[in-house]
Amino acid sequence: MRHISAVALLVCVGALGTAIVAHADGPPNQQPTTPDTDATADAAPALGPSPRQAQRRIDRYRRVTWRWQRVMGTSLTRRLAHAPVDPHRRILAWKREASRASYRAHHPPHVHAWECIHRYEGSWTDPNPPYYGGLQMDLGFQETYGRWLFVRKGTADHWTPLEQMWVAEKALRAGRGFYPWPLTARWCGLLG
Repeated sequence: MRHISAVALLVCVGALGTAIVAHADGPPNQQPTTPDTDATADAAPALGPSPRQAQRRIDRYRRVTWRWQRVMGTSLTRRLAHAPVDPHRRILAWKREASRASYRAHHPPHVHAWECIHRYEGSWTDPNPPYYGGLQMDLGFQETYGRWLFVRKGTADHWTPLEQMWVAEKALRAGRGFYPWPLTARWCGLLG
């Protein structure tokens, strides 16, 4: 009986030793991984956004660009003149385009003139007919120069002050000048 116990003990010790050596060397028949193997390539993190994510970001920046271009009354940039092939660079190019459009929209050419006229007119949210908003625009004026906003948001009292200024700017550029506001433009020194 002692002889069987000693043999069993040797078998257990041998198995334990083999297990320790096998654990230290890794699983049997495993190929060492190198940078060229598929296992390493699969585990590597993806660089940059997926094509779907890239397109979503580009679409978001396009919408921002187009929104501000519509507010300013300029033509929409449908595609970039020199669009990069790399998706990441294309995203950055549209981001720059959106940033430029936003900056330009937030700085109307005659902002001080519009603010002066507003000072003598009504509140930016004045809902009283027949003139609406801070620059007191009638319905015909709104439909002619701010059609996109009029259809989308309603009368000028629902537009932001910036949107109201750009609609007035469109009228100014169309040759109306400051004459739709004869008294206040005169008080502001805009009419002789």
